[in-house]
Amino acid sequence: MGLKYLLLLRFGLVNLVAFALLGAAWAQGLVARVINADVTNMVVLICVVFLIGLILAGYRLWKVSKQLNAAYNFNPKERSRASDFLKKTKGKNATSRANIAQALRLKLFSRIVHIRYISNSLTVLGLIGTVLGFIIALSGVDPDVASNPSAISPMVAQLIEGMSVALYTTLVGSILSVWLGLIYQMLATGTSNLVSQIIELSER
Repeated sequence: MGLKYLLLLRFGLVNLVAFALLGAAWAQGLVARVINADVTNMVVLICVVFLIGLILAGYRLWKVSKQLNAAYNFNPKERSRASDFLKKTKGKNATSRANIAQALRLKLFSRIVHIRYISNSLTVLGLIGTVLGFIIALSGVDPDVASNPSAISPMVAQLIEGMSVALYTTLVGSILSVWLGLIYQMLATGTSNLVSQIIELSER
């Protein structure tokens, strides 16, 4: 099995385990409970943003895997990042090669940095949901009618509704942020390995 497939295998295993846990939660009715309790639909928004990030991460990981395979099984006749780098550094001194290597590193990491931003945004969206949940909870509290037994029940219901939104959005945002963050770390490691292998090729 080539290194190309090793990186993809790690990606597949992480997502397989994560989706298996998600499926178990769905079977227990936990997913439906979370979605139904969220009157702001922030949970749905967080899930949509996560899926976009996961698709983008999968695409970039496939591209990095392809270039890694080309670097480890280098063929100068094939067009790849490694062959392009060797052409640019051919006949250059050490300083020029170092500058070109740094430019390559910046270019490759700039293509995956948005995955990290999406991962971080999931936590932020969860916190926004928390604030919205507290607003919903407190908007139903009226001290002027607190002494009226018939008014207590609606206030408690709205308080519970708001707290459900606050807690569930925080939970979902945090879990999905960790999930996508793990994928990003995998992608960043693969990108670092790609840059290192290309530089090693140029130094031979």
